[in-house]
Amino acid sequence: MLGSLRSIVQQVNAARDLPAVLDIIVHRVREVMDTRVCSIYLRDKQSGSYVLMATEGLNPDSVGQVSLEPGEGLVGNVVTREEPINLERAEAHPAYQYFPATGEERFSAFLGTPIIHHRNVLGVLVVQQAEQRRFDEGEEAFLVTLSAQLAGVIAHAEATGALATIGQQRREAKFDGIAASPGVAIGRAHIVAPPASLSTVPYSCCMDVEAELELFHQALVAAREEIRAVGERLKDELNREERALFDAYISMLDDNSLAVEVCDRIRGQQLSASRAWAEVMLEHVRRFEAMSDSYFRDRAADVRDLGARVLMHLRQQQQSERDYPDNAILIGEELTAAALADVPREKLIGLVSIKGSANSHVAIIARAMGLPAVMGAQELPFERIDGAELVVDGYRGELYVHPTTELRRRYDCIVEEERELARHLDHLAGLPGETADGHRVRLWVNTGLMADVVRSLERGAEGVGLYRTEVPFLLRDRFPSEEEQREIYREQLEAFAPRPVTMRTLDIGGDKALAYFPIEETNPFLGWRGIRVTLDHPEIFLGQVRAMMKASLGLDNLRIMLPMISGLGELEAARKLVERAHSELVDEGYDIVMPPLGIMIEVPSAVYQARELAERADFISVGSNDLTQYLLAVDRNNSRVANIYHALHPAVLRALRHVVDAGHAADTKVGICGELAGDPGGALLLVAMGYDVLSMNATNLPRVKAAMRAVTKADMDSLLEQCLELHCPEQIEETLSSYLKRVGLKSLLQPM
Repeated sequence: MLGSLRSIVQQVNAARDLPAVLDIIVHRVREVMDTRVCSIYLRDKQSGSYVLMATEGLNPDSVGQVSLEPGEGLVGNVVTREEPINLERAEAHPAYQYFPATGEERFSAFLGTPIIHHRNVLGVLVVQQAEQRRFDEGEEAFLVTLSAQLAGVIAHAEATGALATIGQQRREAKFDGIAASPGVAIGRAHIVAPPASLSTVPYSCCMDVEAELELFHQALVAAREEIRAVGERLKDELNREERALFDAYISMLDDNSLAVEVCDRIRGQQLSASRAWAEVMLEHVRRFEAMSDSYFRDRAADVRDLGARVLMHLRQQQQSERDYPDNAILIGEELTAAALADVPREKLIGLVSIKGSANSHVAIIARAMGLPAVMGAQELPFERIDGAELVVDGYRGELYVHPTTELRRRYDCIVEEERELARHLDHLAGLPGETADGHRVRLWVNTGLMADVVRSLERGAEGVGLYRTEVPFLLRDRFPSEEEQREIYREQLEAFAPRPVTMRTLDIGGDKALAYFPIEETNPFLGWRGIRVTLDHPEIFLGQVRAMMKASLGLDNLRIMLPMISGLGELEAARKLVERAHSELVDEGYDIVMPPLGIMIEVPSAVYQARELAERADFISVGSNDLTQYLLAVDRNNSRVANIYHALHPAVLRALRHVVDAGHAADTKVGICGELAGDPGGALLLVAMGYDVLSMNATNLPRVKAAMRAVTKADMDSLLEQCLELHCPEQIEETLSSYLKRVGLKSLLQPM
């Protein structure tokens, strides 16, 4: 059955629309399982009922006419039970319901399995036979496996169908994702695709067919010359079989039928050359992948590679012609910091990423930049909406393509409310961060881009609790030199002087990979990242801390912070290197004060050694984003488990309290620089715990200061004790929300 399963999934993936997907499924399943009937019922999003959408074996006229509520009939029972129903005599079951239009009275054996996507039952896949028999375990397992694999494909096909009228009658279409950065953006979609990914080429048409044909033929010629040159250069290093691959590539490019297919799509459908090429090559890839012979299946990778090579040349020729629109909303399968940096800041107003979660690195940068963002929008057919008008709701994680006038008016009101609140909080910038009864807490900011500086100072930042030094590394195609780093760090230190600036040493690995220093690992978040990388590469670490210290010359407002410390050995090893770099600079004649050296508490082992670490560090700061991830065993970039990640989880709050108590027991200052510090309700709990410094993105600083100054420390202490007695994060969240409303801070909550 495995071969059949693979073949069906490949065919379905290649289908152009939802009706084609459903027709392939019912036809192939009926054929593979040798049954008389195969049918699919799908949920109607408006009514919530399940409608017969495709069938092989029942009366075709009943498609679209038969509808069942959850719990109604056998199909409705599969929905409510969320598990298969396998019956020898369907008509004898108490839930059986007869629909004359289908002609199903001839069939007794019934097997129905739910199609579940993200905990929602999208539909039911049913097979039936005339004879009275129970489908065996192998058949049931096959149908369950197939339903699970097809769920995502069907969901994506449904979403794509909502946009099928692009360029004609445009309907409003809504898509759900994960709220990642608060705010509302109304603008135009700008698709960012990897330069050599066939599967993410945006759907686009061309204005000049002849010019597009010429562009395509130029790309073919350039790819052919490149492959010949590479093959010639490596001919002495390759054996005969390996050299034959280059000949095969040339042969495929010389194959006139391939070019004809692409040209037909450019002429007939007026597709852009890159889109036409991608469609044709992906169809060939899928044909190879669906073949039963393993040798030919393996050739699919060669076809994909060839397609990517030609696509690279097409993209190079097209890139210079493409401009960013005003009010650009950047959309990509997995956005990066580098992709953000490519867009002129004055044109960028929002972000949407198909992968990732609210706590992925790019989401954190979006919050720092004050850009509304939605992550994990898995069903958005982004390759079809380039240039479309969008509304991005970063509060609720919702996207609207081609919004109606009424919807736009509603969101324009929310945008105006945001501006009014920002104006209302502006007067707080010059006031200290303290509670209503005078308890003082330092409010610092997290930065990484120079664009953060002005915003941070305007909003009253008292220092920098986290400067992400990896950002300049991510924006380059090589390691920046020591002098380049010194200049970058000097800008930050000068801008905030005499306020303290806490610079975290290079924190790469996990979700932050450098293109020129790839780290390939099965489990990157538990692997080679943070301090582990730089201790293994002292040349990188020493160069960076030397640059930091040289940048601080005459300012003396530098603090160095070490990421992902898991034990005392790492702290001591790093301290020796920092002291060595300082001694070298002093020997070279620099009059530099040894900066304070602190650590980040991000992993459970550091929580339980917080006292010992605090005794040996000049300060400690909790990175609550990663600490939450590791405590809850949730990959914060994985949208499938994003709902489990919660910074207000009772276990997280208890760990945070333990760390600050341990730090103060060692007479060491304790800060926190995770996203929880930038949430008004979360900030009240942290102040009650005793944190000395809260560091957050500049956008949230006025909200947090307003919440702090409206409440006494005693009231915060009472609120904390109440929350620590609760057992689930949702209860804690509701308690905080109710409290803020009760004390007149409702405006600080996210608009709904």
